[in-house]
Amino acid sequence: MLSRSRPVLLFDGNCGFCRRWVGRLRRWDRRGAIELVPGAERDRLPGMPAISDASLDRAMQLVTPDNRIHAGARALPVLLPYLPGGWLIGPLFRIPGIQSAADRLYAWISARRHRFGCGESCGI
Repeated sequence: MLSRSRPVLLFDGNCGFCRRWVGRLRRWDRRGAIELVPGAERDRLPGMPAISDASLDRAMQLVTPDNRIHAGARALPVLLPYLPGGWLIGPLFRIPGIQSAADRLYAWISARRHRFGCGESCGI
């Protein structure tokens, strides 16, 4: 597997809700520290670890430069240090119970994401 210089965030490119949140992330990431790629286009990236379609359907997948995979809310504390000011939010995930609550909230939203404002823009 190849090593990359920046993390890759794979997301559901067919989902308007997901695209909207990735757009917000893109604006926050002014330096372009994170490569944002629709999951269906992951094959164009050389050296990506194998990630199933089912995994991508359940949650965003963050692949760090050392090819570690962090899914859903577990990606957030890993992603934040790459973002301007993210280091201020990252420590919140070390508070007991926060990661567990974030996991549950992420799973709930992910299961219903196509209902949250996809409208005409949703490919599903």
